[in-house]
Amino acid sequence: MAISEQEPDRELEVKLIARIAKGDDAAFVELYKRFAGALYAMAQRMLTDTKEAEDALQEGFTYIWQKAGTYDPTRSSPFAWAVMITRNKAIDRLRARERIEKLREKFTEQGADRSQQDLVSANEPALRERASIVRSAVLQLPEDQREALELSFFGGLTHGEISERLGVPLGTIKARIRRGLLRLRGSLGEGP
Repeated sequence: MAISEQEPDRELEVKLIARIAKGDDAAFVELYKRFAGALYAMAQRMLTDTKEAEDALQEGFTYIWQKAGTYDPTRSSPFAWAVMITRNKAIDRLRARERIEKLREKFTEQGADRSQQDLVSANEPALRERASIVRSAVLQLPEDQREALELSFFGGLTHGEISERLGVPLGTIKARIRRGLLRLRGSLGEGP
């Protein structure tokens, strides 16, 4: 079917799409030459990435090749149809990019959480063992030092509050705590 040079562009393009629907490669090449530049420019503006724009254009023309038989010239011009298809392919790529970015952010956040959890989990046996050693060392302290340390570090009391509670001078409480800490360091092998 020869196409007259005098036919208006729309009519020619409608006929090209009809030929594409029948598998006409030459008609597809002609339509590509007519539309590719403008469609690529649109995809490039939307995606701001050369490779992504090329991919969107290729997907758009693949769709045109596969769905040419569904084109209805009463609903839109061939160019408007091709614009809609390519625009949708570009939007699909933008959405996919957003999903990937959200997944990447989520993975990064979860990875940080997991690495922190893994670190805590990996250190947990050592921490339990260390706590057991410290408890054992505290139990080896003389009663007055142990009591002062427990009230201070585990009870959260100030030296003055401990002094009042035990009815012992403040200086004595400070001395007991200091001697208890020194003895703990020595028994834990942490030096003076």
